Amino acid sequence: MADVELVLRSTRVVTPEGTRPAAVAVTAGKITAVLPYDAPVAAGRVEDLGDDVLLPGLVDTHVHVNDPGRTEWEGFWTATRAAAAGGITTLVDMPLNSLPPTTTVEHLRIKQQVAADKAHIDVGFWGGALPDNVKDLRPLHEAGVFGFKAFLSPSGVDEFPHLDQDQLARSLAEIASFDGLLIVHAEDPRHLEAAPQQGGPKYADFLASRPRDAEDTAIAQLIAQAKRLDARVHVLHLSSSDALPLIAAAKADGVRLTVETCPHYLTLTAEEVPDGASEFKCCPPIRESANQDLLWQALADGTIDCVVTDHSPSTADLKTDDFATAWGGISGLQLSLSAVWTEARRRGHTLEDVVRWMSSRTAELVGLSDRKGAIEAGRDADFTVLAPDETFTVDPAALQHRNRVTAYAGRTLYGVVRSTWLRGERVVADGAFTEPRGALLARPQ
Repeated sequence: MADVELVLRSTRVVTPEGTRPAAVAVTAGKITAVLPYDAPVAAGRVEDLGDDVLLPGLVDTHVHVNDPGRTEWEGFWTATRAAAAGGITTLVDMPLNSLPPTTTVEHLRIKQQVAADKAHIDVGFWGGALPDNVKDLRPLHEAGVFGFKAFLSPSGVDEFPHLDQDQLARSLAEIASFDGLLIVHAEDPRHLEAAPQQGGPKYADFLASRPRDAEDTAIAQLIAQAKRLDARVHVLHLSSSDALPLIAAAKADGVRLTVETCPHYLTLTAEEVPDGASEFKCCPPIRESANQDLLWQALADGTIDCVVTDHSPSTADLKTDDFATAWGGISGLQLSLSAVWTEARRRGHTLEDVVRWMSSRTAELVGLSDRKGAIEAGRDADFTVLAPDETFTVDPAALQHRNRVTAYAGRTLYGVVRSTWLRGERVVADGAFTEPRGALLARPQ
């Protein structure tokens, strides 16, 4: 092979065909070949990773960067450093909680300008579907957003109102007309309004205020709309296992439906949340351990397609001990791979499973599977080097997040990220970062 710039050798390389010893050849930021471990290759640089595992870089399609406008919560510089430190090489930014929200082409351009020189990894963007911006959806699609985020219940920020069922139908019909993707926060507002609203520090009271039937009803309504319009829809951050039979039936019926869940639903349980500990607050909420078991089962059988962080940070002062008024969001970018791997290995799953859930299927969701999500010839040379059997204890002070409030504080996790590579260049190793090298991505045309 001529002009190979880099070869990474490992006794354990996770490829679409399985995990095996291999030598991965890279030229001009692309994987040019996956060769036998001891294949003779003349390369400008050869790095032997020993028994550390070489994974494809993770693709996180659900991240709230909040930049511009709420950069005291998070920003592209800190979010992408945290992602890189956790083995994530591509993220897709949600259209809120930035100011302005990504709901017009003009607002998208503002966000792109802000991100351009701050991104340590590759970054793409979701657009937003609001009650009054149906006219903006096609222009946003043509400008390269990967799809459109909508809420079916209040979002928590005034500038991003939710859709009622008639508004959902109008937005979804427009998005279906160009075969776009609608991604949905599915909780029904009537069920939320009818639930007991106690307030205060007791987690049990907060959990009762976000009942499973709010998710179940909203998902049923979304499925009905998607089936009627033959539209592509994606359920965000599924927490209710009660919705799984409905989802499985819809998929079997040919509804164009995908579903994600999040590390916090897979690794944290309601039973262990201390009263007043609103670093555990998110919507929909972390539920009971029996519910968690069913989410894992649904991941294993494909009812749930993928795992993403829903990284939704805030300043520490907004995480009060009153669950009713505290900001709802879990910060998890830097810890998502290790958190999921820790629980996955305990349950008998493999790193190949984790790669499928957190890289391959997320890349497929946003149309990037020709470039991202696997170690094979022709893909971007995006890698995570992982020591899967080493542990670390989560120290908030060691995180790259702008606000180091974490539900994982003090937990011992398996999986130490040694280094992260973007298009054949190491962007972080042992806590040391290069200057930003990330690119701004657009939906493939």
